[in-house]
Amino acid sequence: MNDTGIIEPIVTFRDRVSNVTKDGRRKWVHASQPKGRFYRYRTYVSLFYLIVFFALPLIKYNGMPFFMLNFPEGKFIVFGNIFWPQDFFIFAVAMITFIVFVALFTVIYGRLFCGWVCPQTVFMEMVFRKIEWWIEGSPAQQKKNSQGKLSSEQMSRKTIKHFVFLVISFLIANTFLAYIISLNGLLKIMHEPIGEHTILLTGLIFFTLLFYAVFAFVRDIICTTVCPYGRLQSVLFDKDTMQISYDYNRGEPRGKFSRAAEREIGDCVDCKKCVQVCPTGIDIRDGIQMECVGCTACIDACNEVMAKIDLPKGLIRYASENEIATKSKFHFNTRMKAYTVLLGVLLVITTLLMVTRKSIDTHITRVAGQLYQEVGKDTLGNLFNAKLLNKTNKEFTVEMKLENVEGEITMVNTNETHMKKEAVNDLTFFIRINRKYIHKRSTDIQVGIYQNGKKVQTVKSVFLGPFI
Repeated sequence: MNDTGIIEPIVTFRDRVSNVTKDGRRKWVHASQPKGRFYRYRTYVSLFYLIVFFALPLIKYNGMPFFMLNFPEGKFIVFGNIFWPQDFFIFAVAMITFIVFVALFTVIYGRLFCGWVCPQTVFMEMVFRKIEWWIEGSPAQQKKNSQGKLSSEQMSRKTIKHFVFLVISFLIANTFLAYIISLNGLLKIMHEPIGEHTILLTGLIFFTLLFYAVFAFVRDIICTTVCPYGRLQSVLFDKDTMQISYDYNRGEPRGKFSRAAEREIGDCVDCKKCVQVCPTGIDIRDGIQMECVGCTACIDACNEVMAKIDLPKGLIRYASENEIATKSKFHFNTRMKAYTVLLGVLLVITTLLMVTRKSIDTHITRVAGQLYQEVGKDTLGNLFNAKLLNKTNKEFTVEMKLENVEGEITMVNTNETHMKKEAVNDLTFFIRINRKYIHKRSTDIQVGIYQNGKKVQTVKSVFLGPFI
């Protein structure tokens, strides 16, 4: 309690990240497994996440992958729709929307993304760490083994663990490769000679070893040091941000629990369970810290202890700084409202761009070096080239019509109107217009592109006539 009578938490300040010792060495975090409502919910979310991650490359729609990001070929399939480099502006808007979305959630809910759906957290806490507990034993046993000479049994367990880690890392790397070249492409190269796919094999081995190194050795350093989002959060937080907080008004001063005496101090019994379950090794009672990933493990650990000693739960809970300090309710402030409005506008724009995206992208130009032609006494003609990109995986025929002036379009080769799937199709054609509609040297024209009788695009070009 300070001079003004306000209770303040006991804070252990540090000048380094939580997984580094005073002498600069790595401090290995042996986190215990939490038990409780939030951990159970996180398990359900992670299970759904993992099912989607591994199953999505298996799903097909209209004969093609439901989701694929083929960066080498510049071909992207999202929800069964093909996007090409010409549609990159849609991805730019979608990326801005995603960034604002993450910022909005950080402003309101802190690092909720990190604790619940970040791939690093999901795989580390719900896959690799559980395997480690299963094979090597409890965190206390692991810590004890790391401090002494390993027995043959312990060495065997550690070897088995790392082998399993490598297998899972290989599976993850193959799944990511399936997202890039599709599952059919992945199965195809598996049945072909290795020498024909040396680059892909090298990349697969590299990412397998990368994932293995991250989850076997780097681990929490990704969250505390490598990830830029952890550094960014301090800029986005304010006193109304909902985050995992320790209620120091209720918990301080700390002291051991005794059923024999009436408790006259704070509810925190200083059991350090919240520290033992933290995957980054911090003490949440020191306040909000950069290393906190919002995983709720400390909430479950504290609630378990409070239930055992018949004290109210929620000593550690989701709450803003203002809620803890002033005991006020959550406040949806002006900045949160502005982010929400901006996010809503960007979501509408992105949705409209996705829905109104054309299945054909057409570019029409006059053939270079060609003047107009006189056809009969009263008709002029120009020769044009058109490039039509068929963005779909279906073949179809197109029809072209003049929109703003009377005239006719005649294909040089009638078979050219057949559009090959997922390809750029070249068309050469004449546009013939009556002289009475040509009143200047260059006349703007509009050409409608029709697919199965339905207009899908209008393209502008210029018709060249005589000097008048």
